[in-house]
Amino acid sequence: MYTPSRHFLDFQLAGFTYWDGLEVFDQLKHGTKVRLVAEPDNPYDNEAVAVYFEDKKLGYVPKNRNAEISKFLFFGYEDIFEAMINRVSPDHHPEAQMGVLVKLRDNRDEHETIDKD
Repeated sequence: MYTPSRHFLDFQLAGFTYWDGLEVFDQLKHGTKVRLVAEPDNPYDNEAVAVYFEDKKLGYVPKNRNAEISKFLFFGYEDIFEAMINRVSPDHHPEAQMGVLVKLRDNRDEHETIDKD
């Protein structure tokens, strides 16, 4: 049976101070949608997953949390994820200012039911 999206992963955004996050910081709020992009050619981590807001790279899924999501993205399954900002803490250290939540989207028809025969 159809289920609303469910929690898959949450993390503190890695590398925020090294990318474009400060350029759009004032636009990032709790619930702001972000996009996940696999970077299999990343020279530091072939399982790297970048996090974007519009065309601005905000940072990365931390290396110790990216293996599974990287595989799904690499094979073209980005449509199963919903990613959004879940924490903005401007008073924290820059590397601890942004939190991201990733949910798995239920791609089944909302009105579909499962027969239990």
